[in-house]
Amino acid sequence: MNSKSAKFKQENEFFINSKTNKLQYNKKCQNCVCDCKQSYKVAVIKCQNYKGL
Repeated sequence: MNSKSAKFKQENEFFINSKTNKLQYNKKCQNCVCDCKQSYKVAVIKCQNYKGL
């Protein structure tokens, strides 16, 4: 199993799930092809690419 470097963890702390220690994105962003992914911690998002809100 690859362990993430301290720099990587610090830069992506908002996206890392503390239970799994993996990057986790918002459910609406997981299958999106755009690179503007948002964290799973975000409750309400506004996305120009998502018209369902």
